[in-house]
Parts: sequence; C-alpha cells; structure tokens
Amino acid sequence: MSVSLSSLILLPIWISMAQIQQGGPDEKEKTTALKDLLSRIDLDELMKKDEPPLDFPDTLEGFEYAFNEKGQLRHIKTGEPFVFNYREDLHRWNQKRYEALGEIITKYVYELLEKDCNLKKISIPEGYGVIVLNPNENYIEVEKPKIPVQSSSDSSDEPAEKRERKDKVSKETKKRRDFYEKYRNPQREKEMMQLYIRENGSPEEHAVYVWDHFIAQSAAEKVFFVAHSYGGLAFVELMIQREADVKSKVTAVALTDSVHNVWHQEAGKTVREWMRENCCNWVSSSEPLDTSVESMLPDCPRVSAGTDRHELTSWKSFPSIFKFFTEASEAKNSSPKQALTRRSHRIKHEEL
Repeated sequence: MSVSLSSLILLPIWISMAQIQQGGPDEKEKTTALKDLLSRIDLDELMKKDEPPLDFPDTLEGFEYAFNEKGQLRHIKTGEPFVFNYREDLHRWNQKRYEALGEIITKYVYELLEKDCNLKKISIPEGYGVIVLNPNENYIEVEKPKIPVQSSSDSSDEPAEKRERKDKVSKETKKRRDFYEKYRNPQREKEMMQLYIRENGSPEEHAVYVWDHFIAQSAAEKVFFVAHSYGGLAFVELMIQREADVKSKVTAVALTDSVHNVWHQEAGKTVREWMRENCCNWVSSSEPLDTSVESMLPDCPRVSAGTDRHELTSWKSFPSIFKFFTEASEAKNSSPKQALTRRSHRIKHEEL
C-alpha cells in the first residue's frame, strides 16, 4: 500500500503530541526530538505538487505557442487560444506564467515592428514621421542586494564557549524562521526591487516626457494622436498639463476604447470643449463601424469600432481613423480661421 509523505509526517507528530500531553519523564527529550523532526521537513518537496516551480520557458516554442497566418496566438498542438487557468486553483502560478509569456510576446512585437514595418528602435527618435510611445515600460526589476547580517556575538570579551552557544541559538532561530517562511511561501521568488525610469515612472509621465523632448520640439506642423485604452487617459493628462501647446500643434486625436474620464481627471472646461471638436473615440460595440454611441460624459463623440472586443478596436477602426485625420488636415489647410470661428460659434450656442 502506498502512503503519501504527508501521512508519514502527520502520524508521528500526532503520537508525540499525545504522549507529551499525558506527561512523562522524557517530555523534554521528546519535545526536542519533535522540533528536530519538524526542522528536517523539506516543505519545498511537500508543496511541489500544489505549486510547480516558477521556472518558465524563454521562447514561444517553449510555451508551445505560435502566431498563425492571421496573427493569432494559438497552441501548437491543440490550436486553442491562450488559456490563463493552465492549472486549477493556482492563481499566482498562472499569473506568473502569463507574465512570462507576455514578456516574450513583447519582444516578438518589437521584432515585427522592425522587420515588417521597417521601424527602427533607437533611443532618440528625432526626424521620424511616426513616433510609437512605450508608456507601459516604467521601471526595470533587479534583484535586491542582500544586506549582510552582523552577528551580535563578536565580542572578544566573552568566553569562547559562551560565543559558540550564542551562535548555535542564532542558527537555530534562523532555521526556524526559514522553516516557517517556506511553509508560508514554498516557492518564494528572489527578492526583487523596481528601479523606476527617471521622469517616466508612469504612462502619464511618459506621455508628458515624450511631448516635451520630442513632439513639441519637432518641425511637424500637424500632429495626430492614436491612443488606445489607458493611452487615452494619458493623453487627457497631457492636455491638462500642456493645454496651450497641445492645442497649437495637435490637429486631431483618435481614441480607441479609451478609459479616460474627464470628471475624475478634473479636466477643465476649455479642455473638454477642445476634445469635443478635435477628438473621436472608437469604442467597443456590436454596432457597425462608425455608428454613433451615446455617452454619459461631456467630452468627445463616441462611435462604434465595429467590434465588441477591446483589443481589436484600433485595428478595426483604422480606415475610419485615417479618414478622420485626412478630413481634419484638409479643414485646417483650407480655412483654419473659418474653422476656428465656426468652433467658437458652436461653443457659444451650447452655452446658451
């Protein structure tokens, strides 16, 4: 009959504790023996079944995934899309697996941008017609340096026997602490620390930094933004902080399923008015492309992106977005003063 390791461990513990409660001359020895037994338990081995090691492949092939001809991530053997809950009841492990795969996909996308789109990743993208912001990269993770623990028993005045006894107690204390730490977190990762990138510690900071150092200094007379999801929130924050500069240089803004909120972000009246005239938000909706969608917020118009999938809103709405940009550019070329007057009349009408 096969018996699990946990059964072999629990049984002597129960017997020893029962004997201790009954009393006896050898209680101290039994207690010491029990503590010694507990200290020898390798919890990493016990918990391995419940939580596998956090070691993941560093390639798509290692994860057994690949992108098909449609650009969809699919399992090589089953053809199924990515499954987050790869192992039931192991959310932390599944999350780490998801993050590891995400890092590989990020590198893959960079390669596609360079190979297929003829883009070049450089530190200072001056002189390019297209600037791709990277607001998600705000820090790097490095292993936290270990602080050496200084022993308090290094006094030369103490007898050698006393120092040895203190060292022994200290080692046993550390062993017990490590034992309970292993029990609490059997697959404890390395202690990591986050080093935030200077002036780019958040997507909002990144947007302002790129504006100040690249876009505002460029020779471009017409600037267009495409901002997806949280990128819309970052753009609104840019508007709030650099309102006059943005108004003078930006011709139109296309948002795709943006999560911005002019109330929560405390956008002023002039910012909201400018967004109503120069922005459009293509949102996830089952309605046909460009169908008007009602909004509860007094900011830019909302239209359907032609899909109810958040991640596809940019791709699905690209034809309409570039048409929107072309019309805005032509309007600015033909009669900028007339467009400004028409805008001011609309504002006054809305105020009435």
